[in-house]
Parts: sequence; structure tokens; C-alpha cells
Amino acid sequence: MAQHLISSNAAIKSIKAGDERLRLSDGAGLYLLLFVKGGSHGWRLDYTFEGRRKTLSLGTYPATDLALARKLAAAARKQVREGVDPSVARQAKKEEVETQRVLAELAEAGIAPPGSFEAVAREWFAKNKSTWADSHSDKVIRRLERDVFPWIGLRPVGNITPADVLSILRRVEERGALETTHRVQQNCGQVFRYAVATGLAASDPSRDLRGALPAWKPEHYPTITDPREVGQLLLDIDSHRGGLITKCALKLTPLLFVRPGELRQAEWAEINLDSAEWRIPAAKMKGRVLHIVPLAKQAIALLEEIFAVTGHGRWIFPGNRANGEPMSENTVNAALRRLGYARATITAHGFRGMASTMLHERGWPSDVVERQLSHAERNAVKAAYNHAEHLPKRREMMQAWADHLDNLRSEARRKPTPRKIVARQAESKLATLS
Repeated sequence: MAQHLISSNAAIKSIKAGDERLRLSDGAGLYLLLFVKGGSHGWRLDYTFEGRRKTLSLGTYPATDLALARKLAAAARKQVREGVDPSVARQAKKEEVETQRVLAELAEAGIAPPGSFEAVAREWFAKNKSTWADSHSDKVIRRLERDVFPWIGLRPVGNITPADVLSILRRVEERGALETTHRVQQNCGQVFRYAVATGLAASDPSRDLRGALPAWKPEHYPTITDPREVGQLLLDIDSHRGGLITKCALKLTPLLFVRPGELRQAEWAEINLDSAEWRIPAAKMKGRVLHIVPLAKQAIALLEEIFAVTGHGRWIFPGNRANGEPMSENTVNAALRRLGYARATITAHGFRGMASTMLHERGWPSDVVERQLSHAERNAVKAAYNHAEHLPKRREMMQAWADHLDNLRSEARRKPTPRKIVARQAESKLATLS
């Protein structure tokens, strides 16, 4: 059947129901199918791509008039000349629009879409969490949720640029939290490298930021190692007028010199007074290895004292709130501040440095001291079996250490406190009030 060329929109409007023509041709593959889709007329474009004859729908008349149909056909022919299949391109665009719609719905619901930075970060976190101490994993996810996810969490991880990461870091830096800024950069880098390994990103943009941030080095926790000052500190701890739970925690801190988080989360089920041992489960340890703490007689006496108050529950040092949680991580530090010791003088973690320095000075073997400090073993296989390494010597050392602290306390009680210590404490008290 002969095709009829289209002269104008008026020619199309003149077509009446019952017209025998099947289509009107406009040339170069564009034509109008008559009476399709409930009586409307449909625009079609026939074209050849890679040797195959194909047809593209261009809308219906009158919504798509003659001029618009010709523009759409011209655009499609241009795609063919450029090596793009118009039908495939249209489907890809539809899929992109649908993807964006779904992403918008997920974002509105607060759900990180697959392939986004947040989704990848949470997957990375879940895979590594079991290898970290609870305190460390809490800090990592808190940093990401507070300082990263709100800004780039919903964006595709492979599309994030160094400038995007730097913008996040600047926000943290402006708070004056330089250490946290570097920690955030470190965690972002770990997530990006995981994305690279899983094929979701081509590179780690955080690596291009070297030199963009002020330098920062981890600082050692402040501590006291002068024997006379240590003796005075122990006397001050004895004078603490807070509750029994806090006071016992204060007294046990220098005796056991474990990490503050390990002490505050101590459970009665981990204590064996008969064998004079505290066995801290691997899940609570920074190195994820069981750690044994020999208990000196002085430590046992303190535990027996507090057992009358908290022995009916799970935690040796329960919190004040009725939420079943152990005491706050700030309890010991707050008690030190009330005693007049500023953060720059000593912290709860600083008792570890105190014990390390003074035990080494007193001639205890470094291997014994380091094992009791539970410093991470580089060899993971060896670490799984060395929790009891040097245990007899460690028992001896822990009792000798407790006795030494008693002697320092007694010496401080017999002799007046040196003036420099009084001045230091006065300055510390002033600092806490300012």
C-alpha cells in the first residue's frame, strides 16, 4: 500500500474514523500509525542499527505534534550516527530515573542505598567489629555517624572526591578536635579501601589529602611517677568522700593498672577470689585476647569490701542509673578532678603509665611488665596462647607492686607533703574551677 506524506498538522486533524490508510509517512523512516491506542495516532521511527531493523515509538498525536515528532526523529537519527542505539538509550534513561526515585525514597526514609558510603561503611564495620574491643568499635561507629554519614552517607562511594572528604574534615577541625579529625580521616580511608577491594570504588580519595591537615601525634596520657607525689596521690584517694563504689574503683585503679574501660566493665563472674585472679574475656580486651590479672591481697580486700554492696548483681561497679549498665567512663576521672588533680596532671589511663615506668625502674623484666599491661602482641597466633605467659612472675610482681604502693602511702603520711606538691595541687584545683 502506498504511503502518504504528511503535509501539516491540519492534514492529520482532517483524518476521520474509517479512513483506510494505515500510516502517513513523513520520510526518512518517520511515520504516523493511524488509529492506534484507543483511536489515537502513534508516531514511529524505523531505523537500522548494527545491521538490524528496529522501530522507536515517539509518542502519540496530538500530544506530540508534527514539529515535535520531527525533532525527536532527528535526535534519534543523530544518536544512530554517533553509534548509540536510541531504544537502548531510552531504556537506560528510564532505569536511571527509576533509580533516582528509589534513592530519593530511601533517603527520605533514612535508609542508606546499596553502594552508598554509609552502606559500605556499615558493611566494613560489621566485618571488623568482632576483632575490636567494644570501646574501640563504639568510637569508630560514633565518629562515622556523627561526622561523616550526615554529609556523604547517601552518596555513591565511588563518586566521592578528595574535596568532599576534606570538607568533612574541615568541619571537625573547626570544632578544635584535631585528634578526632585525623581519626575520621583514618576511618574514611579504611572504608574507601574496602570499597576499592569490593569493586565499588576506583581509589581512596582520602590518600590525596596528605598535608592538608595540621600535623598531629598521639599524646601520652599524663601521669605521676615521682614516688613522693604518688604517695600523696594515694593518700588523697583514701580521703575521697564519695560513694563506696567510686572509692573502691579509685583504689583499685593504681593496684591493677588495667584500662579504664576494662575496670568499669568488670563483672563478678570474671573474679575468682580463691585463685586470686581476674580473667578478662577476650571480647573486652583491646587485643581481643583473654587477659589474666593476678590479684594482690590488697586488691582482694577491696573486692571483698565492695561485694557486700554489689555482689548480688552483674557489675562490680554498677552505674547510678537503673538501666543495668556499669558506671560511667568518666567516674574515676571526675573523682580525680574533685580531689584536685587536673586532666593535665593525671587521668585514669595514666595509672598504666605510672605502673609501667615505676615497675621498670624497680628492675622488673620488661616482658613481665608488658604482658601484665596487655600490650598488643604483633603475632596473632602467639597472642591467642600467651595470656598466661610469665604468670608466676606476674603474680609476684603484682603483690610487690601493691606492697610498694602501701609503702609510698605510709611514707607520705609520715613526712609533710613537699611544698611543690602543694603548689601543684593548688594550680590543679584552680584549673578545674576556671
